[in-house]
Amino acid sequence: MDTFRRLQQNLFSGDDEEQQQEDDLLGEYQGLCNLSPIQRIYGFGACLAAGLVFMLLSLIAFVRPIKFALLFTFGNVAAVGSTTFLIGPTQQLKMMFDRVRVLATAIYGGFVLLALICALLIHNKLLTLIAIIIEICALAWYGLSYIPFARKFASDMFIRVFDTEI
Repeated sequence: MDTFRRLQQNLFSGDDEEQQQEDDLLGEYQGLCNLSPIQRIYGFGACLAAGLVFMLLSLIAFVRPIKFALLFTFGNVAAVGSTTFLIGPTQQLKMMFDRVRVLATAIYGGFVLLALICALLIHNKLLTLIAIIIEICALAWYGLSYIPFARKFASDMFIRVFDTEI
């Protein structure tokens, strides 16, 4: 009889497990990743720091386009991917391919690949540098999409700074 009453209470009062999943940062991935919130923050910080270190090391290796492109791209992807520790992989992908960010994500991903191709296959420093600069701009534009009205402000500032009459 006790089992029947407990089952009735669970059916009509709501499931505690569902509430726990809603409160969890990872949502549906709770069973796959058992990191505590502190461990997630440490993972985010470590991944971001490693990405920044790789990007700084790439500046030292700029004279070697292959090493530069590999270090810079790996560091850049690690820094962008660090937020996966906080929000989970599914939410990260949903946010990256949101209607507002899909173009910036596609340009960023395309120029990551182009930078690697220019460095690994073509061995051209100038093309690699151009691809890296566009990659950084696309990443900045992608990052601005998370701040309300930041893209509009950046566009207006860019027009004001570079709008010259001859």
